[in-house]
Amino acid sequence: MQMSFTGDLEHLSIVDVIQLLNSTRKSGTLCVRGRKAENQIVFKNGFLVGANHSNTGLRIGNILLEMKAITAETLERALAGQQSAGDGRKPLIATLVEGGLVNRKAALKGLERLIQVTVVEMVSWRRGTFSLDVDNLSISDEYRYFPENLHQEICLDAQMVLMDALRIYDEKVRDGLIVEDEEDEEDGDDEEAVVLEEAQEQVGSFLSAEDLGLADLDLLEKKIPETFSGLEVFDPCKLHRQKISETIPGATPEEQEALIDFLLRSQAPAGCGDTPLRPLGKNRGIVLFSQDELLVHTVMTTCKQDGMLIFVAAEPADLDPIIDQSLSKGIVPVLVFDAPGEGPGGQSREAMVQLRRQKIRKYSRITLIQLAPPGEGEFALQALRDGARAVLPKPAQINAAGFVAGFILFLDTFREYLKGYFLEQEQKLSGRFRDGISRLRDLKEAPEVSLAMLGFTAEMFERALTFVVRKEELMAERGIGIGRPKDRGAGAPLRFTVPLAGSGQLSEVIESGGCFFGEAADGAIRDQVFGEIGAPASPHILLLPLKARGRTIAVTYADFGDRPAAPVQLELLEILAGHAGTVMENCLYRKQLEKIAP
Repeated sequence: MQMSFTGDLEHLSIVDVIQLLNSTRKSGTLCVRGRKAENQIVFKNGFLVGANHSNTGLRIGNILLEMKAITAETLERALAGQQSAGDGRKPLIATLVEGGLVNRKAALKGLERLIQVTVVEMVSWRRGTFSLDVDNLSISDEYRYFPENLHQEICLDAQMVLMDALRIYDEKVRDGLIVEDEEDEEDGDDEEAVVLEEAQEQVGSFLSAEDLGLADLDLLEKKIPETFSGLEVFDPCKLHRQKISETIPGATPEEQEALIDFLLRSQAPAGCGDTPLRPLGKNRGIVLFSQDELLVHTVMTTCKQDGMLIFVAAEPADLDPIIDQSLSKGIVPVLVFDAPGEGPGGQSREAMVQLRRQKIRKYSRITLIQLAPPGEGEFALQALRDGARAVLPKPAQINAAGFVAGFILFLDTFREYLKGYFLEQEQKLSGRFRDGISRLRDLKEAPEVSLAMLGFTAEMFERALTFVVRKEELMAERGIGIGRPKDRGAGAPLRFTVPLAGSGQLSEVIESGGCFFGEAADGAIRDQVFGEIGAPASPHILLLPLKARGRTIAVTYADFGDRPAAPVQLELLEILAGHAGTVMENCLYRKQLEKIAP
């Protein structure tokens, strides 16, 4: 049975729509029509595989140029190759990859930005309609950016893309660069800044449907009606009822309604008013390892309103990529293991114990919660001994009498436990923030400020190093954990230099003043920095700029040394760096006043 999925954005925001399609693993083309435009994003089993932006001038080539993944000469050569290909013309991205003009990783990153830009624009739409066209799945090659012979298809986690899009959106709203879509249509046309402006700033330029191989999209039958009237209003009860009837076939009608009522109450905002447009938390991430469809659906439903971002791993091989990607985006997730043997192909107790120990060793600072069948005391004690923070009993025997009531109690307890855990972590973060601000406030000399930022960074990383920004190069100053044990503090200045000419990530951080945390892809870092201090075990690095008087004067570099990547509180470091810049400016002004004082 196919779930009807059409509705009005006034009743269900685009954030909720994307999350629902992700959690229910739907496939098809989601057409979203606002007052001024119509965009499409394409899902395959809940993952994002493509997008078509309403502005046909959006070009992937310029996105890759902005990323410095290709040069202008490379782009011109690829476009010329397209024009001369005749009937064998391929999408620009395929031409670049096949010709060895851009690596696959950079190409995928550029396409991720395109999808992100499309989502960012739609986030602001308060009025409009949406419809999932499952029939378009059979012609999904029209949306595929890579031909089959490249054996590469973009497949992005919808939650990750949504999280990044919301972050960008919030930043632009905060800076006054985006004005949200207004309810009054007459006033909407007069907006000076709309989400498209953010898209232009984010990727630098535009991408055409023809270049992406989407030129035939206009030939597809439009499923969205010409007017908004008469469109079916999305009913969440219908989705819950379908999932419950599929996963608990033996439940009585009264039990089904009781669980549906609980899920609806969990989705309701805490108080009067509409559901928030952006319910996702920045740091409340959960990686749920489970093949239990009922558990996945109900946990995603009940936890969303509390700002928890749920990532689902159905197979052991899915865990590391999701955890690593979460960490790279500043999310420190809680890892939740379902009870052993749950669902088709569920893990045996022995396999579960082995996998649990492996993840606790690899991600020593990530919290793990184990679910266990009732009465399994030995399994629960073993989990606690392995390092699990908690073991929560999960009702078994789905069709047994009283299962639904017990499952509701479990869901409510699980949600409250996680709320308490995240609140505790946020309070700890608040305490560290207060301590950091207090330490910076008492500093009087500029070198002391950069040294303080080095210390803050070293608390989260194994190695940290301060670079002073010069005109054409970086000069390495003091480091922690480099050439000496980390607990001995900062060592003597290293004094080696890193040229900025040809550097990508370093130059971007210096020019933009924005923090970078992710895999090192800069030749200057791999060659010069790693050549001097050695390559870390994990490719994830931090580049944290320190700005004063409107320019970047220093960059703190950090990595995990010989240890695996670990949780990082990026937001705290960015706030402290911003305050450190203010303290640095005060130090510089104080020195100037001392020089001119009689």
